[in-house]
Amino acid sequence: MKHTTNYINTFIEVAGDCPVSHAETPPEKKIKTLAELQYDKIIKNPYRYTSDDIIFDCYALKNDIAENEKEEAKIRFFSKGQPCLRSSPLAKRYGFGIHHNQEGKVAIFPVESKEYQNFLNDDRIKKVKAMRSKKI
Repeated sequence: MKHTTNYINTFIEVAGDCPVSHAETPPEKKIKTLAELQYDKIIKNPYRYTSDDIIFDCYALKNDIAENEKEEAKIRFFSKGQPCLRSSPLAKRYGFGIHHNQEGKVAIFPVESKEYQNFLNDDRIKKVKAMRSKKI
């Protein structure tokens, strides 16, 4: 793969303009939103998938990519830059911090949780903010 969205030992803080002070589960819709897909994949499998895995799998689901076409589609998908999880609605709108461990595997933590605060206070972990929804 030419490009990657993976981080190592990094915590993505909620966006500065995130509208919630307590994390919210993305609402269920008839056709699953990107937020729902990302939330389900990460919450059910903490530290199992990398950012690249999550972003591509959600893309494949939204675009009905057949299982036997995924490998080639993934190469094409990452042949150009893709938005990382800093642009995820989980961190921008729903109040979840996103931690990438030493292996680049991802888990989410509610903004109000003790774990979220522990990541903020840990000097060994790089911190980056989620992208803002509105321009300043």
